[in-house]
Amino acid sequence: DKTVSLRKDLSEMHEWITQAEEEYLERDFEYKTPDELQKAVEELKRAKEEAMQKEVKVKLITESVNNFIAKAPPSAHEALKKELDVLITSYQRLCNRLNGKCKTLEEVWACWHELLSYLDAENKWLNEIELKLKATENIQGGAEEISESLDSLERLMRHPEDNRNQIRELAQTLTDGGILDELINEKLEKFNTRWEELQQEAVRRQKSLEQSIQSAQETDKTLRLIQESLAVIDKQLTAYIADRVDAAQVPQEAQ
Repeated sequence: DKTVSLRKDLSEMHEWITQAEEEYLERDFEYKTPDELQKAVEELKRAKEEAMQKEVKVKLITESVNNFIAKAPPSAHEALKKELDVLITSYQRLCNRLNGKCKTLEEVWACWHELLSYLDAENKWLNEIELKLKATENIQGGAEEISESLDSLERLMRHPEDNRNQIRELAQTLTDGGILDELINEKLEKFNTRWEELQQEAVRRQKSLEQSIQSAQETDKTLRLIQESLAVIDKQLTAYIADRVDAAQVPQEAQ
């Protein structure tokens, strides 16, 4: 009987739709590792593709039902037409939900990689600060040389807050959804601790270099005064020699 065959096809499609909904849309998913998240994205992509491939079967069933209705007596129309409408509605809803969830997970995956990218950029900057702090740890030289080191450190510290703000926002977006929350919190705690420690050390180093510059300037000033004094004495003694003045005649200068 044609009606039985059509109802069997409709029933099989309904079962497949119900199974797909239970497997990919109704379960509670938890993503605690990047591998779990990546696996979920790949599974959902496959499910979306499989659902799209079922479109051919839904169209064939639709054509078969419509052809049967066109030839069958009116008494057989209503029930089959209702079942077909339910099937088409359920199928379209499944496709829409799969597409929506797949898009969401792909955005989550991209968000995770964006977070890693910003963390990598900021950690590279922190590495530069660490190297700069080591380079200025026991710096020797005059006021000018120390001042150049201070300027270099201050330029490095004038780092925009944009990346750090992005890290906070991306992390918040992911953890609010319970996605990779433990891993992200661990990474953020490590990053923020390092950031704070290096910031504090940089401030201490800046103050230390400023004091070193002041001390070096005072030393330079003292040396300059001594040199000026020696130059005056040298000039005076040279004049005495030129005039053949004996040391005994100028006891203070001789001393």
